[in-house]
Amino acid sequence: MDYAAAKDYLFSLKHQGPKYGIDRMRLLAERLGHPERAVPVIHVAGTNGKGSVCAMLEAIHRRAGRTVGLYTSPHLVFLGERVQLNRTPLSPGEICRYAEELRPHADALRAHNPDDHPSFFEFMTAMAFLHFARKKADLALIEVGLGGRLDATSVVQPHLCIITSIGFDHMEYLGDTLPLIAREKAGIIKPGVPVVLGWLPPEAEAAIREVAAAQRAPAHSVREVFGNDIDKYPHTRLEGSHQRINAATALLATRLLNQHLPVTEAVADAALKEVDWPARWQRLPLSNGRQLILDASHNPEGAQTLDENLTRLRAETGRAPIVLTGALGEYRARALLDVIARHAREIILLKPAQERALSPDELRKCVPASFSGPVRAGSVAEIFPKPGECTLGAPGDPIVATGSIYLIGEILEHFAHTAGAGEGRLQDRV
Repeated sequence: MDYAAAKDYLFSLKHQGPKYGIDRMRLLAERLGHPERAVPVIHVAGTNGKGSVCAMLEAIHRRAGRTVGLYTSPHLVFLGERVQLNRTPLSPGEICRYAEELRPHADALRAHNPDDHPSFFEFMTAMAFLHFARKKADLALIEVGLGGRLDATSVVQPHLCIITSIGFDHMEYLGDTLPLIAREKAGIIKPGVPVVLGWLPPEAEAAIREVAAAQRAPAHSVREVFGNDIDKYPHTRLEGSHQRINAATALLATRLLNQHLPVTEAVADAALKEVDWPARWQRLPLSNGRQLILDASHNPEGAQTLDENLTRLRAETGRAPIVLTGALGEYRARALLDVIARHAREIILLKPAQERALSPDELRKCVPASFSGPVRAGSVAEIFPKPGECTLGAPGDPIVATGSIYLIGEILEHFAHTAGAGEGRLQDRV
C-alpha cells in the first residue's frame, strides 16, 4: 500500500461514520494486544486548551529527557501531525505500514459484525497506541477527540486525567447545559486516578467533582493551588492569559506525577517558555512590516480569549486589524463575529473546505449590524497565492485569521507549504 492508497483507504473510513461509544475501540484494542496499556498515559479532555496543555506537558517531559508520545486532533496540514513522538510526526511510510497492519483486524471485526468496523478516528487512535508502545515511549499524552465518556481514547487506563475547561460546544452530542457537558467530559475519570481541573465555571466544576467523588478520584483544582491572580501564574511562550492558566494546569499535573515521573521546577519553567503549538495566536512575519496571526478560536469560550488578544494587539500596534474568519455552525460564527466586529477594520469571510462550513453569505448574516467597516467574501487561494505571500494590508498592518481550525490549516498549507499538499479531506466528521 503506497501513501496515496493509504490515504484513500483512511478517507473511505469516514463513511463508516462515528459510532459514538468505546465498544468498537475496545474490540480493536483487544485484537492488538492492548498497546494502550504499554505506556503511562495522561488523558486530557476539555472544551478548549486540550492541545495547548498536551503540548506544554510534552515539552516539559521531553526536556526532562523522556521519550514522549503526543496524540492530538485534528491535524492542521498533514495527517501525521496527529501522532508525534518527541514532536516528530508519523511519516507517510509509517502511516502506510500501520494502515496495512490494522486493515486485517478491521476486516475481521466487520466480518463478525459490520457495525464493529473501526472508524477513521479509531484507526488513528490505534496507530498512536501502537506507535508509542513500539517506540517504548516513557509517557503518552492522549487528547480526547470529542467529549470524554464515549470517546475512543477512553479505553486508556491513565495515570492522571486533566479537564482543562468547560464551555458550550458540540451540544448536539454532549448536552446543552454546562453540567451536562461537564459530566460527559468527566467520563474520562477512572477509579482512584487523580484529576486536575483547570479554570471551570462553578456549576461545571461541581458536576465534575461529583463524578470524581463517585470514582474516589482525588480532584486537584488549579485555582486552589495557584489562586485567582493570573499575574502570579507561570509564564509561557504561548500568548494570552488563558495560556497562563493552561501552563498552571500543566505544571500542577507535572507536580502530581513527580514521584513516578520526576521533573525539576527549573526544567518545567524552561520548557513552558519554549513550548511551540501552532495556530494559537501564532505570529508569522510578512513583508513591509506586516504580521499574520493565526488563531484557532472557534467557539463561544474561545471567543472570549480572542477578545482579550485582539484588545492587546490593537494596543500594541495602534491599528485595527484586518480579520479573516470562517466557522462551522451558526452559534460559533455569531460568538466569533460579535467579538471580531468590535476590533476589526475590515472583515473577510472565508468558507473552510468542510461539509458543515458556513458560506460567506451565511456568515454575513452573523455580522452585527453595528459594524461599519467593509465586509467581503474571499478565498484562501486569492489571499495567500504563494508560500510566504499575503495580498492583504498596507505596510505595518496586522492581519488576523481566526475561527475554524480547518480554515487555519488551509491557510497554513498555502502560506507555509504548497497549495494542494495538505490533507484536509482526512479530517473527522464531528
